[in-house]
Amino acid sequence: MLYSAPDSRAREAFHQGYANDAYRWLGAHTLTPDGKKWKFTVWAPHAQQVYVTGAFCQWRYEDYPMEKQFDGTWELILPAALFAESPLYKYAIRCADGSWRLRADPCGFSAEMRPGTASRLCDLAGYAWEDADWMERRAQTDWVHSAVNIYEMHLGSWKRHKDGSFYTYEETAEALIPYLQDMHYTHVEFLPVMEHPLDMSWGYQVTGFYAPTARYGTPRQLMALIDRLHQAGIGVILDWVPAHFPRNEEGLMRFDGDCCYEHADPRRSDMAQWGTVLFDYARGEVCSFLISSACYWLEYYHADGIRCDAVSAILYHDFGREMGQWLPNVNGGRENLEGAKFLRRLNLAVESRFPGVMMIAEESTAYPLVTHSAQRSGLGFSFKWNMGWMNDILSYIAHDPLDRKYQHNKLTFSLMYAFSENYILPFSHDDVVHGKHSMLDKQPGDLWKKFAGLRALLGYQLSHPGKKLNFMGNEFGQFIEWKDSDQLDWFLLVYERHPDLQRCVRDMNALYRKTPALWQQDDSWEGFAWLNPDDSDRSITSFIRRDREGNSIVCVTNFTPAYYADYVIGLPEFGYLKEIFNTDGAAYGGSGKGNPKALRARRKPMGRLKWSCSIVMPPMATVFFTYTRPLSRGK
Repeated sequence: MLYSAPDSRAREAFHQGYANDAYRWLGAHTLTPDGKKWKFTVWAPHAQQVYVTGAFCQWRYEDYPMEKQFDGTWELILPAALFAESPLYKYAIRCADGSWRLRADPCGFSAEMRPGTASRLCDLAGYAWEDADWMERRAQTDWVHSAVNIYEMHLGSWKRHKDGSFYTYEETAEALIPYLQDMHYTHVEFLPVMEHPLDMSWGYQVTGFYAPTARYGTPRQLMALIDRLHQAGIGVILDWVPAHFPRNEEGLMRFDGDCCYEHADPRRSDMAQWGTVLFDYARGEVCSFLISSACYWLEYYHADGIRCDAVSAILYHDFGREMGQWLPNVNGGRENLEGAKFLRRLNLAVESRFPGVMMIAEESTAYPLVTHSAQRSGLGFSFKWNMGWMNDILSYIAHDPLDRKYQHNKLTFSLMYAFSENYILPFSHDDVVHGKHSMLDKQPGDLWKKFAGLRALLGYQLSHPGKKLNFMGNEFGQFIEWKDSDQLDWFLLVYERHPDLQRCVRDMNALYRKTPALWQQDDSWEGFAWLNPDDSDRSITSFIRRDREGNSIVCVTNFTPAYYADYVIGLPEFGYLKEIFNTDGAAYGGSGKGNPKALRARRKPMGRLKWSCSIVMPPMATVFFTYTRPLSRGK
């Protein structure tokens, strides 16, 4: 990336927290088109002196001093020939007290393969993108009213070589793209691809906010992976961590010997439960650093969405803390006012620069207006993970089917708030680790009930208002918890039941994509109506989903192994039901019970509804029907 000299306004924007492209001048850039010179710039306002060091000078600290600018940044120009043998570099910082810090570049565009921690010179210019058609369509897409079905995955453990080594970005493209196409997912979401020191952190403890991890290859190879996904019609969402950073010596903590990125008071900065340090959003430079980071991944890697991790830790000073361990805001409350302001700036910046990009909040509280306009007191996100729905439904299915009738409110409560935000319904990586069991093993009972229960649950997720997200392995019944140190248990696909589940998910995903009633009105009661929310005794839910043209799908889920040959559901008006999908199908490992013929409504009230229809309701299953209403008939 060619260096773009900041004028006084650009520098002021960086320090005031309004910059969204600080990566154009911070970090290491080629200074001339011929690439013969490199310009280094770093913000270290408390340092006595800063030096560029690296393999080119045998890591001696004081050979190449930088020049301090009036605003606390340091600059130096070096010839490219110095780095002919090794592109590795760091900043050697002499602190105010005379001590030394050896730091990676906070805005470095590439990083050394772990366990190395140096930054690596990298010119990002020149990649020839071939996704223009995708990018043009994306800019015109209203994702709130479109199909969104996300496959969440960890690049390091989706697939590995026989010797345990990682797939590269290129190798992942070869295997992943046809798989996602065959399974009919609309998007893939990568756990953080930003550089991080510890594999076990899954990428959520970031040291390189601008550097793709070297574990899987080079920055250009990551670009090529995303480019090829776009050409295949698949969107790419990147997990991103703007809440905290690790305490590693090469990282941001007390960067120049004093607090630059964190608050000086540990009651604002320490996150003991994660062993990390929280960002201080009252500092303009911190806001600019993070907003620019998000925009960088959108501009240079063509990401289609950013999923912001741990948003609750940004919004509340007391998140993860006991009384006395946190400082209140200026009004005496627990809300992080500067954190909320930062999120609004972030989302406004992305909205203005990158039309069609999704900004997604992983926010676990009831903070209001998360997905409402940032210009009207909202936070400005496109979507929010529905953690309440996820917790309720996973708590529900943990109960024995005989006891589920006492937990029925966990199925219905989500509709009390389903349209208050634009939601994504997640069954994520967090749900299949740390003793929580895999999605398959969460289901009680024998193997038949486990597989039938998971098919029914995934069908219920598909039918419920909200976009969809599932972690890798859910689709074929990974039996044990996810292991970050090994690949998924793909060998299970040679055994019975697992291929049947995968086939069921594939067909459900295809149904979802071609059925606007399941996604076009996720955000309002116009797209949803209960038929019967109250059948707790039989643990069955039934409702209608509608598209904008009035086309309707009836969705019925039976959460017990009981079979009903004559289950009656109410209908609002005369019509015909035709079964179009059944998770109990024999091809999916089910009992094969279903409704092969079209069903006619009868003028017999059911509860508050004037019409009703008798259906076959299979055990532990979700069934989808088209609901056709002839125009010639009265109500």
